[in-house]
Amino acid sequence: MTLIDGKQTAEKIRDELKLRSVEFEKKYGKKVGLAVVLIGNDPASQVYVRNKIKACEEAGIRSFAHYLPETVSTEEAVSLVRSLAEDDNVHGILVQLPLPKHLNTELILNTIPAKKDVDGFLAENIGKLALSEEGTVACTPLGVMELFKRYGISIQGKRAVVLGRSNIVGRPMALLLLNADATVTVCHSKTQNLKEECLRADILVAAIGKAKFVTADMIKPGAVVIDVGINRTEDGKLCGDVDFDSVKEQASYLTPVPGGVGPMTIAMLLKNVVDAAERAQ
Repeated sequence: MTLIDGKQTAEKIRDELKLRSVEFEKKYGKKVGLAVVLIGNDPASQVYVRNKIKACEEAGIRSFAHYLPETVSTEEAVSLVRSLAEDDNVHGILVQLPLPKHLNTELILNTIPAKKDVDGFLAENIGKLALSEEGTVACTPLGVMELFKRYGISIQGKRAVVLGRSNIVGRPMALLLLNADATVTVCHSKTQNLKEECLRADILVAAIGKAKFVTADMIKPGAVVIDVGINRTEDGKLCGDVDFDSVKEQASYLTPVPGGVGPMTIAMLLKNVVDAAERAQ
């Protein structure tokens, strides 16, 4: 079994992006820029934003951080996002989710122009993905595809099973695999004979948020297993949706949690920002 090292791969990608960022600045006289909007005091969101700003610095990307109080109105948040949309120094806009409940999340997100939607969450970008057109793709599934590419894992003609149908991971993951010529099945909470579906998979992507749900008896020998889940066990340790210790005996390739897909998500966010900057010029 080959362990897929997302941490090491993400570091290589950040080094590559730094070179592109430096080249961009030389060519156009300004830095690649990402604006991050954080509303409220959610501790997890604060950590995520800090990590993203730090990653920007390491990749030579200028970050514009905007912190709004919990009490802000939808109109005030929309006004800020609209001003960032019109700022030529900002190539990507990221509104950290979840937002406080009194805010209209959809309205705020839809103020972001598709060309600056570096999360890849907007309907226009998801529609482009569905039509195999060029657009911005959600960071986590894009990171999975990058791991396949860098580890030389063939997708064409393979049977792929995606566990989960969220708009952030499951659905775009299925579309990316389909666009890469895999035969794709999406499984979810209403799927019948789930174990049998999983056993048919040459490639299995688990993104359901259930700790150690996928066990060795659900894995076809030699399958590629990608664990997108991030859960905590009762003793507080991080684990994925896959029971790593049992599945490693069956899989040909396997991502760990932590250190697998997670670091790739931020690396792909940075890539989306640099791509957006280059497209804008």
